[in-house]
Amino acid sequence: MSATVKIGFVGSGGMAKAHIDAMKGMTDVTFAALCDPDPAKSAARKAEIAAVRPDGPEPAVFSDPETMLATAELDAVYILLPPFAHGPAERACIAHRKPFFVEKPISKDLGFSREVAAEVERAGIVTCAGYMNRYRAGVQKAREALQSDPAVLVHGGWIGGSPNPQPGDTSIGSWWVQMDKSGGQIVEQCTHTFDVLRYLCGEAAEVHAYAARGFNKGLYNYTIDDASVVNLQLRSGGVACLMSACAANGGGGGVWLNVYAHGSTFLFTGWEHSVKMSGKVGDAHIAGEGDIFAVEDRVFIDAVKSGDGSAIRSTYSDAVRTLELTLAANESIATRKPVAISA
Repeated sequence: MSATVKIGFVGSGGMAKAHIDAMKGMTDVTFAALCDPDPAKSAARKAEIAAVRPDGPEPAVFSDPETMLATAELDAVYILLPPFAHGPAERACIAHRKPFFVEKPISKDLGFSREVAAEVERAGIVTCAGYMNRYRAGVQKAREALQSDPAVLVHGGWIGGSPNPQPGDTSIGSWWVQMDKSGGQIVEQCTHTFDVLRYLCGEAAEVHAYAARGFNKGLYNYTIDDASVVNLQLRSGGVACLMSACAANGGGGGVWLNVYAHGSTFLFTGWEHSVKMSGKVGDAHIAGEGDIFAVEDRVFIDAVKSGDGSAIRSTYSDAVRTLELTLAANESIATRKPVAISA
């Protein structure tokens, strides 16, 4: 491979912008192709690339991933799609043996994702899933300590106000509120919290969840739950409770994860996961990184260049386990019964 990694983007919306911004200063990255069924989104990203790389090559534009992979000279692909739109991009990457980065959630279909994971493993393709919180210094510090002092109790949440979907909108707001497209708040948004729980505390053995509905009224195309509570029995013996809400309009919500071990405590707050720690690990505060997309992108690009994915902290196959956990929570809500998680 040449010293420069040529990247194609499948999905040219807001997450493509976030990763372009994160990688714009990386001189060993070329933004070679854009793919989106909406030409306006690709045009917007193309203009942004021209602004940050005025002397660089102009990215080619495509409307479907197979044509992009068959036509453009690419070293890696970023798959940045809504949960319901996965499938063709992953299959094209596997067919053309291209490393790929996929944003969370990796799909809303566990069977499909398991098939992709198996094919990726057989082909030896480098993959990375966008669980960026695993790369944070505070999360790493907590993970190290929790290996010998496992969590006894964990509680966390992702609490926000009511969404405001509008007819004709094509942004995330148009599909996020539809259960059949997003999988709901647990699958699409709180997946980050479920993933950090797994990364810090290990796998769950069972989940039992409840949801609230009927508080958000008259919202266009709104079919997701207003709030949820998910109780988890961890295989380590500890217990956890993760909460979510998109109907809390009085303030005081936000993102947090509190981890209580026998000897130490880790209190994570905010999207950036700043952490206050205490106990035998020592009293300290570690601020969450503001450039975390650049951190995870750098790891992926280096893995593509070397062919060594050992520094990647969430592969596609690992992300399948997080998807399984969030879908199990939805299943428990629907059946009103506990759901066992595969070993």
